[in-house]
Amino acid sequence: MTENKMIHIDVNTKLCAVIGHPVRHSLSPTIHNAGFQSLGLNYVYLAFDITDLESCLRGMRAMDNFRGISVTIPHKEAVIPFLDEIDPVAQKIGSVNTITHEGDKLIGTITDGTGTLNAFNHAGVDLTNKKILFLGAGGAVRAVAFTFAERVQPQQITILGRTPARLERLLNDLKEIYPHIKFQQGYLHENFDQYVSSHEIIIQGTPAGMTGHSDEKINFPYNLLTPKHTVLDMIYRPLYTELLQKAESKGCKIITGIEMLLEQAALQFELWTGCPAPLDIMRKTVEKVLK
Repeated sequence: MTENKMIHIDVNTKLCAVIGHPVRHSLSPTIHNAGFQSLGLNYVYLAFDITDLESCLRGMRAMDNFRGISVTIPHKEAVIPFLDEIDPVAQKIGSVNTITHEGDKLIGTITDGTGTLNAFNHAGVDLTNKKILFLGAGGAVRAVAFTFAERVQPQQITILGRTPARLERLLNDLKEIYPHIKFQQGYLHENFDQYVSSHEIIIQGTPAGMTGHSDEKINFPYNLLTPKHTVLDMIYRPLYTELLQKAESKGCKIITGIEMLLEQAALQFELWTGCPAPLDIMRKTVEKVLK
């Protein structure tokens, strides 16, 4: 990034933003503004703590320059009634993390799953015919599990959760739409050694290990990790969680949560600007913040 590429705000500046409640912790402004500045685009990205969702989206419709929104907790499902079009995969998942303002339409999609798939692809990991184990059954896991079922040919998807009702709903929804895929479920409070041993891909999607969540624990059987495993932790604070450190020490290929975050952001960036996202610049900028 060079000094002469700093954004000059004027009447033509396109606005993008993240909305949620809260949003103070979001790294999205750092990531997207670094990308805009690197390419010299007349865009700016802000963060808005929003509780009145309907009014927010009415405002977006009223402003031609309001180009895109990243949607985070707790609005990913609640935005859907206010949109004109929704991507088919986002409809199946039942949530949206990206809104694009095209003409007089607000179009919703979800980039979490495809971004995670891209993170595996860029790490050189082929998910075809693999057994994939998810730890957690929350919204991010739901998005990734649906995308993998839709886009790759896994041998099996296993999801371990804490909350029976949420886990049952997720598995039932997946089985109904993708009856050709083998799905299995289990619980994180039980002994899950058998699942770690029998699956090549492990995706950690709970708050366990996240900065500020010291009360969240998973009794992970680190001794069962081998070089056959690829481990992705969705957490990016800290960048290298205990799980990733242990996995790397066992010879596993590891993928940090920042790769998932960056890849999904890159898809948003490209939807809003029509330009390839400068991933290297965006990565260097956010890693500097995290350090």
